[in-house]
Amino acid sequence: MTNVKGIAASSGYAIAKAYKLDMPDLTVTRTTVEDTEAEIALYNKSVAAVKLEIAAIKEAATKNLSEEEAAVFDAHAQILEDPELQSQVEAKINDEKLCAPAALEDVANLFITMFSSMDDAYFKERAADVRDVTTRLKANLLGKSLPNPALIDEEVVIIAHDLTPSDTAQLNKNLVRGFITDIGGRTSHSAILARSMEIPAVVATNVITETVNDGDMVVLDGLTGDVFVNPDEETVSTYEAKRKEFEDYKAELKTLKTAESVSTDGHKVLLVANIGSPNDIEAIKQNGAEGVGLFRTEFLYMESDELPTEDSQYEAYKTVLENVNGPVVVRTMDIGGDKKLKALPVPEEMNPFLGVRAIRLCFQREEVFRTQLRALLRASVYGDLKIMFPMIATVEEFKKAKGILLDEKAKLEAEGVKVSDSIEVGIMIEIPAAAVLADQFAKVVDFFSIGTNDLIQYTFAADRMSSTINYLYQPFNPSILRLVKNTIDASHREGKWTGMCGEMAGEALAAPLLLGLGLDEFSMSATSILAQRKRIRELSYEESKKVAEKATTELSTMEEVVELVKAETGIEG
Repeated sequence: MTNVKGIAASSGYAIAKAYKLDMPDLTVTRTTVEDTEAEIALYNKSVAAVKLEIAAIKEAATKNLSEEEAAVFDAHAQILEDPELQSQVEAKINDEKLCAPAALEDVANLFITMFSSMDDAYFKERAADVRDVTTRLKANLLGKSLPNPALIDEEVVIIAHDLTPSDTAQLNKNLVRGFITDIGGRTSHSAILARSMEIPAVVATNVITETVNDGDMVVLDGLTGDVFVNPDEETVSTYEAKRKEFEDYKAELKTLKTAESVSTDGHKVLLVANIGSPNDIEAIKQNGAEGVGLFRTEFLYMESDELPTEDSQYEAYKTVLENVNGPVVVRTMDIGGDKKLKALPVPEEMNPFLGVRAIRLCFQREEVFRTQLRALLRASVYGDLKIMFPMIATVEEFKKAKGILLDEKAKLEAEGVKVSDSIEVGIMIEIPAAAVLADQFAKVVDFFSIGTNDLIQYTFAADRMSSTINYLYQPFNPSILRLVKNTIDASHREGKWTGMCGEMAGEALAAPLLLGLGLDEFSMSATSILAQRKRIRELSYEESKKVAEKATTELSTMEEVVELVKAETGIEG
């Protein structure tokens, strides 16, 4: 028996035969051509063929994934038809008389290297997508077939150097019991898709493809990152029991779909979902969400090269409000930073995360902002709408944004359009300055929603996408907890409420800390809701307050906080 260690990327256990997803040899023979026009025509024929492949993969993916998650294949289609990619490949063929596969390989390598070396998180993520698309295109040009996970017809654990988003989206979760890769991370597209599809996964083992042969028996532990190759009977027996226990746990979670999110001593909170489009409604219903804590409206802007119209936005907001039984917090467009649009270009900046994004862009493109606000106001009569402005740094910014909202409300009412009079208006707390000044903001806003992803990176001055300084992504550091506490306390003193819509809201170790700090609303991925509800129903609010108090007043490191939570609550994370 061989034990290989990796990163636990998707929870669960798997015991099955190994299925090695071997890539064909895509070595390019660098030849020259005389008829460059014919070679360019050959390249364009391959582009058309791969475009159909990507469309088919997306169609298959939408059966298992939300629209937001399947949107990665829209990005793939855009890469495929990128005029810069096209022109550079054509230039290589024309100027150097290179064959199409060699021209593509040169340009693809250039793009991948360029994106990988950039500081901007958006471009770093694009490198993997460019590699996926250009590999598929190169295989077509070479007349080679890429491995097709959709053809698997028995229970297996997939072994691969890496799984592309295309590979992952084609997995049949009834047969693929898990996957293990040499490279990757918890934030890779494949890991995110695996969690959405509830397929256990271990990534970044470095050696799994060298260690495992086709048909070997494999045990995968998606909670610890352990992999056992050709395990002994005792290990198999142990993990059979763990798998049964995990399945029982998941079955128990399903019984909590309609249960209240209430502590053992009667303290009630709301567990709501983060969504990206109306297509996510079914997922939040299936997972017992008590509303929507974050509707990321920017995905409506990313669906095409044109800005969404007022009417198309109105229909999307109306659909969500009509079909969600509970509050719906809609974040106005958070474009910029790592979210770029052809239809709404922003200036190139040294650090786009600290530049023109979110509310700052809304003020610069006020006509686009007003269009969104009109659509929201028109839809407000169909449910419990709450509007939230992102990236607010000063009280003046909030007042300006709300002033524009009230101006559009007055215009609509003058036109005879009915608008709800009970819309709450709040802000995301994601800039430390806003968290520090929460007592003043609380006098003018109706609610806060803490965006921990950005709050953490801005507090530590550390890009959360940078693998070289990821040790500074510390959600449980006392400095972050103090900012959270300051925000919650300030809202409660003014009779307002505070939610949290960052990743932290769904984490196991965060449950007692956030409960004890008095957080009113926890918003997270739909698939995290039932597990977090179970934890909260097993916690005492009064005891959690003691844990949170000690964490924010007596401790100085994240490690100390984590150990405190584990010791006092038994939660292992």
